Amino acid sequence: MSVRIRKPLFLSCLLLGLVLLCSTLTYQFSVQHGIDALREQGNRQLELHTRGVESEIERFVWLPGLLQLNPVTLQLLQSPDASHQLEVNRYLAAMNERSGTLAVYVLDSGGRVLASSNWRRSDSYVGEDLSFRPYYTEAMAGRPGRFYGIGSTIGEAGYYLSSPLRVKGRIAGVAVVKVRLGQLEAGWRKAGADVFIADENGVIILASKPRWRLNVIHPLSQARRNQLAQSLQYHWASLPLLQLKSRRTLAPGLDRWELSDPDVAAPEGRLFLAQSRTLNDTRWQLTLLSPLAALKAAAWTHAMLAATIVAVLTLLLIAWNERRKVIATRLSAREALQAANSELERRIEERTADLSASNERLLAEIRERELAEQTLRKAQNELIQAGKLAVIGQMSTSIAHELNQPLAALRTLSGNTVKFLARGAYDTAAANLKTIGELVERMGKITGSLRSFARRSEHADGQARLETAVDAALFLLQPRLSRHPVTVQREFDDVLLAIDQTRLEQILVNLIGNALDALQGVPAACVRLVGQRDGGRYQLTVADNGGGLPEQVRQHLFEPFFTTKPQGSGLGLGLTLSASLAAAANGTLQAQPLPQGAAFVLQLPLCPEQELHHV
Repeated sequence: MSVRIRKPLFLSCLLLGLVLLCSTLTYQFSVQHGIDALREQGNRQLELHTRGVESEIERFVWLPGLLQLNPVTLQLLQSPDASHQLEVNRYLAAMNERSGTLAVYVLDSGGRVLASSNWRRSDSYVGEDLSFRPYYTEAMAGRPGRFYGIGSTIGEAGYYLSSPLRVKGRIAGVAVVKVRLGQLEAGWRKAGADVFIADENGVIILASKPRWRLNVIHPLSQARRNQLAQSLQYHWASLPLLQLKSRRTLAPGLDRWELSDPDVAAPEGRLFLAQSRTLNDTRWQLTLLSPLAALKAAAWTHAMLAATIVAVLTLLLIAWNERRKVIATRLSAREALQAANSELERRIEERTADLSASNERLLAEIRERELAEQTLRKAQNELIQAGKLAVIGQMSTSIAHELNQPLAALRTLSGNTVKFLARGAYDTAAANLKTIGELVERMGKITGSLRSFARRSEHADGQARLETAVDAALFLLQPRLSRHPVTVQREFDDVLLAIDQTRLEQILVNLIGNALDALQGVPAACVRLVGQRDGGRYQLTVADNGGGLPEQVRQHLFEPFFTTKPQGSGLGLGLTLSASLAAAANGTLQAQPLPQGAAFVLQLPLCPEQELHHV
């Protein structure tokens, strides 16, 4: 094997060994640190659970001694007659109900139950011989009795507290209180803690998991099992051994347990840190199991993280070494590059002369292009001036087109006025003269409006009443309406639109005039003005039943000077001007074909007060 191959292989093995060593040490340290932290946390929980159990028991410690103060109870022990027994039964039943215990009863000196709180029930303790119970023996010896067992009558588990009853200095009976401790289990389960209490026999009497109850935590000899069976302390329970696969003592009161739990598939989920503590005034032992699965997972995570960090640092070190080699190579290459650069500078000097000549030629071309650009800019200025002149010509023809119809009306009214004056109809002549004055004023407004449109004046956003504008437009077109019978249908609301009144009249004159042109020679000619609201806008449709609009005509309708009328009948600016006036007021003007005829749709914004009135 060559040196080139052996060196990378050696470095790879060294890196792998370093990563494994670091991850192993990190894992062991993380596990130990986690166990210490879990132990501290468990000690706090263990103290809390211990205080809870002790306080629950201390609630009832005083109850048995309370019967010593009841004179009827002492009379029953001296002379057990029926009247005393009934009174004591009722007293015990009331005491049991108020204290929330399972049962309260009194034994005579022979261990037989004289009175009980459950004397009315079919499973009453009255008359039962309980002299075999340890709490009776301890009380008769003058000591308070403490005993956990399962009742021999109905098999109900409970904790028994007993106290001797003395009459004239001698022990004449025993007072017993049976309490329920199942609420402790419910509290443990609610807190999510794995906790159990084992009595002096190693039998689990209370547990957060029901399947642990009445299991033993260490093997019992057959003789001891026979004694427990004869005492009926656990009724007829078989007392199986807790499914404990392994147990290792880490410190006093601290063990590592591995349970043989078939419900948990992963082995890590069966590992627990067991912490135990003896309860005060009892021989019971409370054990808290803290799962080690999360601790193991965290330790593996820390180990993998440490291995990754070591591997990255090592790789960075290798990369730095390789970079050092590359830098040394680059320094060597730089020296060679400097030699080549000197040669290149010599060649550049040779090419500089050629480039200078080329540069002079380029400067000459630039001067020629600047001259061409100046000529082009002058031509553009001339085109702009020509465009201005064209706009002035368009506005002049627009004024002539818009004043054509009012002038026709003035001609008719003036002729009629002369006739009325000749006849002496001065009132009618005065009315015509007034109308002529209004038309002249209207013509002045039209020319002013057209000038305003050409300059994009600020008067485009005034207010216009639709019905007034329609009346004015129809008035201007009255001579044409009288020459050709046309029916005008009005189906719109009298609304306020956000446009100058004169500009709206201009648009309507153009639209209605175009409709009248399309209706020449059409029988039953009709022009329909239909309006409808569209949100904050109002849409007015001017429709006729004339010859309609071919597709090739619709494409050029709104172009300046486009017209389908005979020469001399129009300039082709009406629709162009109307569309521009509508756009200046933030509106639109569109053409739509109909099955018979054509329609122009004018859409303009409503005035704000008109919108509020509508809402």
